[in-house]
Amino acid sequence: MGLILTRAAQWTSSNKLESTPLNEFLVTQILNYAEKFVSRHPQEAEHVFDEPLQWNTSLVKYDFKDDYIISAIGVKSLEKDSEGKPLLQFFPPSISVRTFSQLSKLLHLADDRKRHEVQVCLEENRDLMVKIVGQSLANTSEEDLSTLEIDVRVKLFILLRNTDEKILNKFVGEIVLNGPVCSRLVCFSFLSDYEFPNGCRAPPWRQLLGEICYVVIEPCDAEALYITCSSSGVFLNAGLDKEEDESLYERQSDYYEDIATLLKRVSPHFEENVKKQVELKRCFKAYIPTFTDVLFVFRKSIVASFPEEHFSGSSSESEEEEEQTERRPDTSTELQSEYWQVQKLVKYLKHSYCKVIVLSFFHTLLLSFDQIGSLKILAKISQNVIIRQTIVNMRGLQRMVNNLDIPVKELQALASETIAHVAKFRRARRIVRVHGGISKLVKLLECFPYSATPEDMEMNLEVARCGASALWSLSKSSKNKEAIRKAGGIPLLGFLLRSPYEDMVIPVVGTLQECASQKNYRVAIENEGMVKDLVKNLRSDNEELQMLCASAIFKCAEDKLTRDLVRSHQGLQPLVSLLSKAENKQLLAAATGAIWKCSISMENVAIFQEYKALQILIGLLTEQPEEVLVNVVGALGQFAQIPANKSIICNGGGMRALINLLNGTNQALLVNVAKAVGACATERDNVDAGEMVLFLIGGLKLIIQLLKSPSNEVLTSIFAVIAKLAKDKEILGVLSDRGVVPLLAGLTSTTDVRLRCHLAEAIGHCCTWSSNRACFGEHKAVGPVVHYLESNDSSLLLNTTMALYQLSKDPNNIITMHKEGVVQVSWASSLTGYLRLH
Repeated sequence: MGLILTRAAQWTSSNKLESTPLNEFLVTQILNYAEKFVSRHPQEAEHVFDEPLQWNTSLVKYDFKDDYIISAIGVKSLEKDSEGKPLLQFFPPSISVRTFSQLSKLLHLADDRKRHEVQVCLEENRDLMVKIVGQSLANTSEEDLSTLEIDVRVKLFILLRNTDEKILNKFVGEIVLNGPVCSRLVCFSFLSDYEFPNGCRAPPWRQLLGEICYVVIEPCDAEALYITCSSSGVFLNAGLDKEEDESLYERQSDYYEDIATLLKRVSPHFEENVKKQVELKRCFKAYIPTFTDVLFVFRKSIVASFPEEHFSGSSSESEEEEEQTERRPDTSTELQSEYWQVQKLVKYLKHSYCKVIVLSFFHTLLLSFDQIGSLKILAKISQNVIIRQTIVNMRGLQRMVNNLDIPVKELQALASETIAHVAKFRRARRIVRVHGGISKLVKLLECFPYSATPEDMEMNLEVARCGASALWSLSKSSKNKEAIRKAGGIPLLGFLLRSPYEDMVIPVVGTLQECASQKNYRVAIENEGMVKDLVKNLRSDNEELQMLCASAIFKCAEDKLTRDLVRSHQGLQPLVSLLSKAENKQLLAAATGAIWKCSISMENVAIFQEYKALQILIGLLTEQPEEVLVNVVGALGQFAQIPANKSIICNGGGMRALINLLNGTNQALLVNVAKAVGACATERDNVDAGEMVLFLIGGLKLIIQLLKSPSNEVLTSIFAVIAKLAKDKEILGVLSDRGVVPLLAGLTSTTDVRLRCHLAEAIGHCCTWSSNRACFGEHKAVGPVVHYLESNDSSLLLNTTMALYQLSKDPNNIITMHKEGVVQVSWASSLTGYLRLH
């Protein structure tokens, strides 16, 4: 709520809120929000503020009822923070509040004085956001926020910031409708709600005369104005209302360049208020575009949309020449002027108080009749987050989708490019799919035939590129991926992948690597021969293209056929060469991911070794982002399947780095580290003694600590590692001394079949240390393990049988097994052929 207090609220010289209608509006909005916060966001409401909110309250001690301790000197809440400090303290007249939950309760107690309490709280806590979430988080930018780990404190900050924006939007609306500048200047409406396919609202016979639409404007100081907008300008008509008397269409005034000029001529109050920006400047300390600024731009997109020749019966040759001139990209002086005015307006969108004025321009722009010119502007400005959301809110995406049907290639390209920019969030992607946009975009990919004439080739290329870019944005949705496949997009993408133009290939590969998360796409990529083209583009000089191709291989190499194809097309060496570009972290993550998945096949590991991939990967175990480390460690786990590589990893500093990574919290990374450590630790003969001691002292301790992880994936990996490590008597002795048995026993109640399978295996191998058998019995592990036999999973049954065999070597465990019905369960099992009780 920092923006509200610093930009919108009006303050006196003594740092008090002025008594103005707009300030009253702000206080009311904040009060409503604070009262409802607990019911809407219960978790965030309990978060303790970085610093308490303090102010002098009008409440007295006896206003506080239950949940508070009332003493001779003041009041304290029963609720306390983790350090035992009360969340509310009241030493009259000063009160201190540390959570939204307590603030909401306080407002409830204040009853009819709550509005006063909110106002005084705001006046005495002008750095509100800093006190609630802390200085560092309050100053975090939009870009940096996405890198933070989302906890309750960050969620609270995002909630408050979004509420800030919403209240400011309402505040601006209040200014526009009731503020001192606007003073309800005008009421604007179209006479007809029906819009013809060409965008006009005038009847067809009037369109022939150049008329576009009719509007009614009601100034506060004059009678209603009935205005005709035409290709020649705007003018007053004879009072055209709902009646269709032809005489009412007659012009009753001179032509004016635009509506603003007409209004200034007939309404002195309008002209005076357009010039008067003093109040808004004082409130917001920033320049705000005048209505003249906006209406001047309106004129180009509405009034001047239809050239006079359109209605004058000129030759087709003239029409063609006009169209070609208009479509010259970014060379028109008029378009450049309009574009820079739009950029000026976009700048004002950073200030929430300008949105109502500026966004009204974009609403008109979306309704513009000059579609090519409008789309050129929208394709540029739709890269702005606020404008993307505005386009969606104003149903602009539906218009873009409809434009894809118009057989004008430049229009199709611009509409596709705008969709590519707008479809960056879920709601936008869904709208495009629901309105049939995906099948239309897929169809645009067909307009790149090599048989086209040289004159058409450039435009064909642009249409297909923009269509592929739009599909790339849309393909982040699983439903859209399936819609692209059903529309026949895969073979067309495969065809465009072979294009010699990098600008074309980049969005195509971008779409493929997004879709490759689905099995049917991976199969299609293999069957359509796309792996060869992906490998070929790994050798490109364009790092973005290299990154996308490596990312596609990363996802596709889950399948053995893809791994074999990458090898057969000599794609392994280019992947290793990409590791040298360590400064590009996105490229590095994609390349290491592709190497990881390709190394699942041992034939590929042997080739990677020829290019010294293992040594390079070991060097990447430090000072890398987690998305890179997950892939690097995953690859090392695969390389360690070859015995000779285990000693290289251990003696090359790999074991030390892997053990350090066990201190992390990333679940995927921990899973891979556990697998790699387990694979390397079983190699004792050729490993440096110091490295092995380090592992026995530090590594095993961290592995045992991970048995307390809440993640089933991490636990499954740790169980598998322990089962493997326990085969070594020395390591098993260290594990037993560090308390592995009680921890394993405490996890036997799990119902997860995969977890049970690896846990039973770990228990069976740990039982080879004789004292552990009795220890498992003492910690109540035997009974739950017996009931694992009720499963139909063959792997679980086999591991459970081996575990029970080892456990049964302790007499007390046999008694427990019998009580748990092990004989009946074993008899009922489908594995009676090899289940035996010992």
